[in-house]
Amino acid sequence: MAEEAEVTRTVQVAHSPDSDDAFMFYALADGLIDTGDLRYQHTLQDIETLNQRALRNELEVTAVSIHAYAYLSDRYALLPHGASMGDKYGPRLVARQPATRAAVRGKRIAVPGLMTSAYLALRLYEPQFTPVVTPFDQIDEAVLSGSVDLGLLIHEGQLTYQDQGLHLVADMGAWWYEETGLPLPLGGNVVRLDLGDELIGRISRHLRASIAYGLQHRAAALDHSMKYARGLDRANADTFVGMYVNDWTLDYGDRGREAVRLFLSRGVEAGVIKKPVTVRFAGE
Repeated sequence: MAEEAEVTRTVQVAHSPDSDDAFMFYALADGLIDTGDLRYQHTLQDIETLNQRALRNELEVTAVSIHAYAYLSDRYALLPHGASMGDKYGPRLVARQPATRAAVRGKRIAVPGLMTSAYLALRLYEPQFTPVVTPFDQIDEAVLSGSVDLGLLIHEGQLTYQDQGLHLVADMGAWWYEETGLPLPLGGNVVRLDLGDELIGRISRHLRASIAYGLQHRAAALDHSMKYARGLDRANADTFVGMYVNDWTLDYGDRGREAVRLFLSRGVEAGVIKKPVTVRFAGE
């Protein structure tokens, strides 16, 4: 039965043009769940662009880096659903030749953006390096060409770097788990607080329903996601989606919430994040 709404309205939802985000939003984008009188308009942009747009308060509901949320918490709440958590895996630091952790210090490293969670994780892993902001899908080429010493890979590059002859130096998610025993919180969906509790609650329920639908109809959701898989074959796309759309995505749970708070507090302690962060989850 359709939910009742006082007014018919359209909500702008922004997310990355990636196979995992496409999987999460498949049911919502294709009208496969009942959203009553609420309509969703989808905007697809890379995560660093979305981070910057959220900082300017332009977006009502959007995917953001957990790192970026440190600067959004006065205006946005994290929705309980839609997290991308690295459970003993995550962004991968790679080089042309095998290298040790000690060799990372002071190097020029291609990173996908200074507001990304990958960048914050790397700064916690090794504080002293020169970041070279590079579009995420050009980082492997920057390493191969020698214009940087190392590169921090996100998205599909985490699965394909070996095919190009690159060497893994460190997996940020594996390192974080060794440090904390927790998953590495990479991305989440946020909602602007000025939408009000009633509308935020409806949006939250619809997003959870969309994720659940994808998990329950995996083949069809993966068909949709393949449009955004950037060259991955179906098996690798399925692996990648499984890495970042799973039980953590349906709800952070207590450990996921703890991981977000610890990740951001460590960022504050390290001086990467310049002010204390109060993390708020919608509905709490």
